[in-house]
Amino acid sequence: MKAYDVTAIRKDFPILDRKVNGKPLIYLDNTASTQTPRAVVDDISHLYYTQKANVHRGVHCLSQEATAAMESSREHVRRFLGADSVDEIIFTRGTTESINLVASSYGQLLETGDEVILTEMEHHSNIVPWQLLQQRKGIVIKVVPVDDSGVLDLDAYRALFSERTRLVSVTQVSNVLGTVNPVAEMAEYAHSRGALVCVDGAQAIAHMPVDVKALGVDFYAFSSHKMYGPTGIGILYGRRELLNAMPPYQGGGEMIGHVSFSGTTWAELPYKFEAGTPDYIGAAALAQAIDYIEGIGFDAIAAHEHALLKHATEAMSAIDGLRIYGTAPGKSAVISFLISNAHHYDTGILLDQLGIAVRTGHHCAQPLMERFGIEGTVRASFAIYNTLEEVDKFIEALRRVAAMLA
Repeated sequence: MKAYDVTAIRKDFPILDRKVNGKPLIYLDNTASTQTPRAVVDDISHLYYTQKANVHRGVHCLSQEATAAMESSREHVRRFLGADSVDEIIFTRGTTESINLVASSYGQLLETGDEVILTEMEHHSNIVPWQLLQQRKGIVIKVVPVDDSGVLDLDAYRALFSERTRLVSVTQVSNVLGTVNPVAEMAEYAHSRGALVCVDGAQAIAHMPVDVKALGVDFYAFSSHKMYGPTGIGILYGRRELLNAMPPYQGGGEMIGHVSFSGTTWAELPYKFEAGTPDYIGAAALAQAIDYIEGIGFDAIAAHEHALLKHATEAMSAIDGLRIYGTAPGKSAVISFLISNAHHYDTGILLDQLGIAVRTGHHCAQPLMERFGIEGTVRASFAIYNTLEEVDKFIEALRRVAAMLA
């Protein structure tokens, strides 16, 4: 493995050179959204300046070039995920739309009384779509509990299954706790009970290799903006036979075979689920983000982020009154915490005054907050461009803030 050159990486992200409140920016809100490297932004600019034309609908040169760029990105994603076919790669607006697609489309195949299993650590994007389906179809939602360290209770998970269980929808990595869930093990058991598995991969995709076939999952969703790509573009992977059996999610142009007032037929996969003009430039730029990550390598990324996490966790644990939520072994580089009785918002505001960007609130995981008896947390999350020096400055700032709020 080549030496990790974080200085060189940081040069690819001009935003890291700016100041906030007169202080050098330390960006620790990567779980919410990562920054975007020059290579991706330059690719977006190049496409807008040289190839902007609607895809799949034109015989002229620009349309053909734009179509080729978008479909090349689809192949990039297929390879990145280890999927069998580009037909299994659906472009969406992000993880949220991808899960809504599964809940709305596959959900039409469910019947009253059918069961969907979720977990206590899910993001609202993997709770609310199933609740909407519950209201429409009368499905039953069951929930896997987590222990005090933030680990799923797998015995409880297995006990939730019945002859009516149809699907498990679970996050691969918790956006609050950093817990990395045993998705492959959970999928194997679900399949042994005749259920399908949908995975929210938003917090995993930039930090670890993902092979959908090795994981044994049926659906996998993620967002570009959490993996150094543009906003507004995401992916749903689905096994071809399942996608073929599912009705369209939205209707309109692009997703049709033939339209008449007496009836309409659908386009083949993957276009059946891509109604309307897609964000073809964002889709094409996603390929650049994938190339950027692969150019660094997941082994190097994991080693670097683990070093940051270990250093920060040890230092934060020594601060009086600071409590960390999520202590699962092998967790991702996310630390959620509270300082004494201080409100998370106050902590975040004071850190911002020192140039440090963190996230505060319930992190779209209110049921998890209720599980731990809190309203919200402060969350620091690390990425490829963060440094040990930034962690040290963050710790120094935390000590100052803790003293101020004592």
